[in-house]
Amino acid sequence: MIISPVIKGVVARSAHPLGCREAVKQQIAYCQSAPQVHDGPKRALILGASSGFGLASRISLSFGGSRTETLGISFERGPSEKGVGSAGWYNNIYFRQEAEKAGVKSINLIGDAFSPQTREQVIRTIREEFDGQIDLVIYSLASGVRPDPQTGEFWRSAIKPIGHSINGLTLDLEHEELAETSLSPASDQEIHDTVKVMGGEDWEEWITLLIKEGVLADGCKTIAYSYIGPKSTYPIYHLGTLGQAKLDLHNKADLIHQQLQDIKGEAHVAVCKALVTKASVFIPGFSPYLLALFKVMKIMGLHEGCIEQAQRLFNSKLYTAADETVTDENRLIRLDDWELRDDVQLAVTELMAEITPENFKQLGDFDGYQEDFLKLNGFGFDSIDYGQDISMTFMESLKP
Repeated sequence: MIISPVIKGVVARSAHPLGCREAVKQQIAYCQSAPQVHDGPKRALILGASSGFGLASRISLSFGGSRTETLGISFERGPSEKGVGSAGWYNNIYFRQEAEKAGVKSINLIGDAFSPQTREQVIRTIREEFDGQIDLVIYSLASGVRPDPQTGEFWRSAIKPIGHSINGLTLDLEHEELAETSLSPASDQEIHDTVKVMGGEDWEEWITLLIKEGVLADGCKTIAYSYIGPKSTYPIYHLGTLGQAKLDLHNKADLIHQQLQDIKGEAHVAVCKALVTKASVFIPGFSPYLLALFKVMKIMGLHEGCIEQAQRLFNSKLYTAADETVTDENRLIRLDDWELRDDVQLAVTELMAEITPENFKQLGDFDGYQEDFLKLNGFGFDSIDYGQDISMTFMESLKP
């Protein structure tokens, strides 16, 4: 079977297994060559481990110095008569293979992290495979829906402004166009549901359960990932439904931090740089900022992807020589520090003012944006022959 990229709007409908393997290998190689993580965790649970920051965290922990054993939870689909399967499915497979070659324990559980059954399976696996103790819990779930455990109905997130409509430009990757977008203000119900889906409630529930079951080691740390951004993105992000959800996440971190005091643990939110991820491409009006930001930060030699951010998080923020987590005055770990530098933001603001639907490919870093998106799904690697026939029978035999 010849596998080609299929994009509908901002959604990839295909993934290339060998490209996913190459993506995992390149991230491993980066972590092995970067400044190493010292005295990192022995065992980590990663909720949302198959792509983006979750996958990058897992690779950094296992290959970036600390040789952490990992238990990764993700909800992915394998190859079938319906298609080749998701990129995350293959990321899980090839990460595990590389970890096993390196002698680092890696276990994948495929399931809905919101379900009681998956939670029971996680507890059982920690007890059976990880000596009953976890030193780090990473919460990196990215979902547009979450089930209400009481009713079985679904809360659905809505990425919208609050209080007023906004107009802006959004990148359509399928047609390679920058098109005008208009968003109406969110209803109270939409704000509520977005916080339920993308806030910190589920993270808090996970930590409460893990504490109750006694599977968190003394000194266990937990982190969740967030974004704040500059004022230019506030209307759609910080001041919109996403911002309300992230505020809830930050508040829940403080509550979780208090819960962990009995075992001398910590809970923090890591505020990351703006990147192309499977979640960020859905944010209306956000793409022009990314096009300008990537262009500026690459020129300045400051650009980072998920893997660079993850490695910097663990080697200079969370596991330091002084054994102190590096945070700002609000206990937030700032990985967006380079993005928010005054000189960076001044140059980005000037460039954004010049970007139009006619010139965005020339002025912005469209090639870099598109390349990052394609590589999320295993495409765009020079070392891969995308004309070769892929045996789906063989791919179906591989298990995460």
